[in-house]
Amino acid sequence: MASLAFSTLIKPYTSSTKIPPLSSAQSHFLAQNDRYSSIFSGKMNSCKKLCGNNRDGLVITNIATKPPSHVASDDQSEKEMENDRDHVAWTSVRQERWQGELRVQGEIPLWLNGTYLRNGPGLWHIADYNFRHLFDGYATLVGLHFHGGRLVMSHRQIESDAYMAAKKNNKLCYREFSEAPKPENFLAYVGDLVNLFSGASLTDNANTGVVKLGDGRVVCLTETIKGSIIIDPDTLDTLGKFEYSDKLGGLIHSAHPIVTDNEFLTLLPDLINPGYLVVRMEPGTNERRVIGRVSCRGGPAPGWVHSFPVTENYVVVPEMPLRYCAKNLLKAEPTPLFKFEWHPHSKAYMHVMCKASGKIVASVEVPLYVTFHFINAYEEKDEEGRVRAIIADCCEHNADTTILEKLRLQNLRSLSGQDVLPDARVGRFRIPMDGSPYGSLKAALDPNEHGKGMDMCSINPAFLGKKYRYAYACGAQRPCNFPNTLTKIDLVEKKAKNWHDEGSIPSEPFFVARPGATDEDDGVVISMISDKNGEGYAVLLDGSTFQEIARANFPYGLPYGLHGCWVPNTL
Repeated sequence: MASLAFSTLIKPYTSSTKIPPLSSAQSHFLAQNDRYSSIFSGKMNSCKKLCGNNRDGLVITNIATKPPSHVASDDQSEKEMENDRDHVAWTSVRQERWQGELRVQGEIPLWLNGTYLRNGPGLWHIADYNFRHLFDGYATLVGLHFHGGRLVMSHRQIESDAYMAAKKNNKLCYREFSEAPKPENFLAYVGDLVNLFSGASLTDNANTGVVKLGDGRVVCLTETIKGSIIIDPDTLDTLGKFEYSDKLGGLIHSAHPIVTDNEFLTLLPDLINPGYLVVRMEPGTNERRVIGRVSCRGGPAPGWVHSFPVTENYVVVPEMPLRYCAKNLLKAEPTPLFKFEWHPHSKAYMHVMCKASGKIVASVEVPLYVTFHFINAYEEKDEEGRVRAIIADCCEHNADTTILEKLRLQNLRSLSGQDVLPDARVGRFRIPMDGSPYGSLKAALDPNEHGKGMDMCSINPAFLGKKYRYAYACGAQRPCNFPNTLTKIDLVEKKAKNWHDEGSIPSEPFFVARPGATDEDDGVVISMISDKNGEGYAVLLDGSTFQEIARANFPYGLPYGLHGCWVPNTL
């Protein structure tokens, strides 16, 4: 990873900065879509508008009519150039921000009109100090703005307190996933522990996901509640904290809430009295209301709930034997499972809560499992319409916790040709609703169909909580140390279609349905690719055939990102 100080990541915008004039094509594009005038205009006031309230007055603007093959600071050292030979997926973003139009190869559907936002950790160092885990990096937000068959790309850092403090002080100032600030003395250590219990020292580095609320606000998220940050989907400006107005308190929540135009559902783990609060927030408010509570059936703490599924009438609360651990949270150095412990003796459970009443209608023991991401869930009904069972699908890692260790940056950067990626599958839970004490967990299809790799999934959002057929995820073409394909899963035919670009790392495939479509897979799949040559590009696949229909090269490769959302253009 390039060991750059913050000051060399970006170049200052000054009154003497030369901005290239607009080409005729760019002027024509501006005339078609005023929404992106601040991105393409060569006038300084447009640059000022794009900067927003940026405190440092720093901006980089470009039109990628001919993207450069390498962008770096003029004073980049030989050591930094050597480190740039690492795969760009695991290398810190080259500069704080960039924006411009991209050349498109192929054809972008004219109906694709809006912005795909992708969030993820993209800056893994402070001055000469390198972070150790994928999840530690400071958030890099990337926007792909589609309009009229054309594509504008932009990226910038989310201005969390954690990022801005690190940038100002050239050192880690908040606790990240596997990193903690080094106390200067014993009193500072005691103060850090006090701040940990109050949540003051926990990061607000919103580097995990991004969601569009029903009222139109766009929020970047991580697992700390304080790490909820509102952004502008057009400029990617950081607008401020999303602060909850209720009295529920708590320090952590599910990184992946269930968000629709009508509601916001999430889980709040209770570390003191092990269990989970299931809460709902209505559009236009910041107030969470409790639907109900689930008490843990096993273990000293609730299981990790990075995500959870819902059906039309129920919330499914997973209780995984990979459980939060207060002892590990207090430690300054990473433990084998970071903030968690594996408690197989505590067993694994799935709980089902009625959305309307908050009552627990099923609680079953299931085989041990490890998952980050649930795909979807639905109600299995008999001929008379009564719910017999809940089916819940997830990206399941065969109850193998080593996936967390494999995501250390050292492991990701040391691909040796050996097959070291732990196996994964589409794990299908069946939760009976007849009072039975046990549920089942099986593979929904042969894992060889997708290379025994499975994570970072999306579906057609119209099928959320309903019986569905297709899922889009990252699979594997082995040997590999990380998911390296895009895969379309057919849960009826139990087959998969796979897209692969040798040596490249794709991010989450995100499905966008064609307006007015009736077929579940009628739409496009968007992914951002970190190329093996230090470059990168956006790719569009046909949701039905899974064939590539368009790609657009970035001016330089971007780090691997995590999760995204779609913001339709309402203009």
